Amino acid sequence: MKLTFLGAARTVTGSKHLLDAGGVRVLVDCGMFQGLKSLRERNWEPFPVPPRSIDVVVLTHAHLDHCGMLPRLVAQGFTGRIFCTGGTQELARIVMEDAARLQEEDAERANRKGYTKHKPALALFTENDAARAILQLQPVGYDRPVPIAPGVELEFLNAGHLLGSAYARITVASEGKTVLFGGDLGRHGRPVLPDPVPPPDADVVLVESTYGDRAHDPDDDGVKLAQIISETIAKKGKVVIPAFALGRVEELLYWVRRLEERKAIPEVPVYVDSPMAVEVLAEYRDRLHELDEGLRNFMTARLRVISTIAESRKVQEDDRPSIIISSSGMATGGRVLHHLRRLLPDERNTVLFAGYQAEGTRGRLLKDGATMTRIHGEEVPVRARIETIDSISAHADRHEVMRWLKSFKKAPSLLCLVHGEPGPMDALKATVESELKWTVKTPGHRESIEI
Repeated sequence: MKLTFLGAARTVTGSKHLLDAGGVRVLVDCGMFQGLKSLRERNWEPFPVPPRSIDVVVLTHAHLDHCGMLPRLVAQGFTGRIFCTGGTQELARIVMEDAARLQEEDAERANRKGYTKHKPALALFTENDAARAILQLQPVGYDRPVPIAPGVELEFLNAGHLLGSAYARITVASEGKTVLFGGDLGRHGRPVLPDPVPPPDADVVLVESTYGDRAHDPDDDGVKLAQIISETIAKKGKVVIPAFALGRVEELLYWVRRLEERKAIPEVPVYVDSPMAVEVLAEYRDRLHELDEGLRNFMTARLRVISTIAESRKVQEDDRPSIIISSSGMATGGRVLHHLRRLLPDERNTVLFAGYQAEGTRGRLLKDGATMTRIHGEEVPVRARIETIDSISAHADRHEVMRWLKSFKKAPSLLCLVHGEPGPMDALKATVESELKWTVKTPGHRESIEI
């Protein structure tokens, strides 16, 4: 058996893990690289192995850095099935359709306005590519081992990170070994999503290390969020929250609703400006049985979901105080850029980040104190207040990852840390080696490990 790390290796994006075992080739996740230009350029490289040589793909969840390159993989020749949970199937469809549309729109805009070095600028993949990838999705329930190739069995277990998210436990009969792909690990005691289930034992385990060097702020029951919103509204400003339409939007709406009920924030319009938001919110409502027990509604009565460009422009031009939640979460693209271009120069406004900001993204630069940022070819001054609330993150922190690892009944022969930048990853490696005495590796990009 051989495991090759084609993404999320010493970085937080582009998750791709290739398992060669028993004459079968399984790709676990096929995500898009984001952030630094050197990482984004990897999206354009030929796939490291011929896509036709891959027998099956296993998809842990529907975030772009885990499923975003499936349309390109299919366009380059992959014809097999893509196994995922039912929730992931529906959300991945939404994500891939939206990503393809944005790819084509961005290429068209770059060509029309001339802010590209490429003649012409091309889309990474098309809506037709996404449609073909969607047809190859094969839903599988949780806690139900199924054969996915000769001698290879897959079981999904709820990871509590996103609706439909899972760890993927792959057993190879000919080798008598099991690999547990952790995907992204959720958190305990958070609203909307259920807690991650205890992990089953495995010979090799992969787990994320996004926050491997830190702990999230303690849950303050929305106090900091209420303060930020109230202070901004008092200045007649707007609060714009770059947020992933999958996962972050739903929890943010939950907190806004709770704060309104407690009269902790002023009553102002709440907009979700994202083309995919209508479908995602509908999917969450349809799958309430997969969310926290007792959760019936997480949306404020003043919510307005914006679907058209014309409606989005009206919100941008309206100077009245409001809360605007818009994608993308790291401010790398999407409609949030139009809001940022308009709101960043005004000190009355606040930009609030409620999720991880990868190195090289606009979100990280703003969070780190940038005074200027380039949006759609023009320099935009940053005078707005920039805030961060990490407690709303859907990624497990150092203590939560350690809690998960300590719940294994038997230590794996090897733990691989993935989906993390070098600093947090190395810190978590040292913690695991010190506390658990496990063998830990932090594989590099395209590195292979014999199992």
